[in-house]
Amino acid sequence: MPKINVYLPDELAEAVKDTGIPVSAICQRALEQAVRRITAIREASLAELQAGDLAERLPLFTARTRAVVKLAIDRARADASPTVETRHLLAGMVAEGENLALHVLRAVDIDPAQIQRELERPTHPEDGEDGKGPSAHFSVPAAAVLELTVTEATALGHNYIGCEHLLLGLVTEDDGTAGKVLRGLGAEPRLTRRAVTAALAGYVHLRAQTTATPATDPTQALAAAVQQQLQPLIARIERLENHLGSAPDQR
Repeated sequence: MPKINVYLPDELAEAVKDTGIPVSAICQRALEQAVRRITAIREASLAELQAGDLAERLPLFTARTRAVVKLAIDRARADASPTVETRHLLAGMVAEGENLALHVLRAVDIDPAQIQRELERPTHPEDGEDGKGPSAHFSVPAAAVLELTVTEATALGHNYIGCEHLLLGLVTEDDGTAGKVLRGLGAEPRLTRRAVTAALAGYVHLRAQTTATPATDPTQALAAAVQQQLQPLIARIERLENHLGSAPDQR
């Protein structure tokens, strides 16, 4: 049987040894689940897709994330685009208007309206098979985004696919228009991944807060919670930038 090395942080490795859990069996089950998810999204993204099929073809996607994909399909048709491209996925995210990914972007000072303006600039078509009739094909970069989206959710240990994972997929994919737009506006992959993690912690805080005070406006409370969670990270990055800026030139 083939052997795959799994590297763990020192503290986790010690805890695993102390508890005596069956590492091989647990890793096998986790990898089997991950492989099934990636295979399923790969098949869905490369096949013809109709808006009415989304719940069946993308079962792990939240209702809001499926709404974003539907908006992307609609936008591609409105543009008479032969494929659903990454820019359509990003435009669908902006058009949906209430998802966690947008709160993350606002928290790192990226205005969705600015994204929309950037998406209106002329771009070269992305590679992919032409979609015909009521069905849609994703471009090669857009299909890669969906696969990366599932990978990001799996890496975070989540059993659902949310817009925050889609944001990470868009930012991480190298070739599509959406990733170039987001990175150009400052959504660097590592920072965005940290921001998403902080935002999810903020969401947990929000749920506790709104349970205690039901009159709280959810949108404003979520934005405040995300900003609160991100503030230490932003402050640390600013300190590092200031330190690097004041350091003597070593060249």
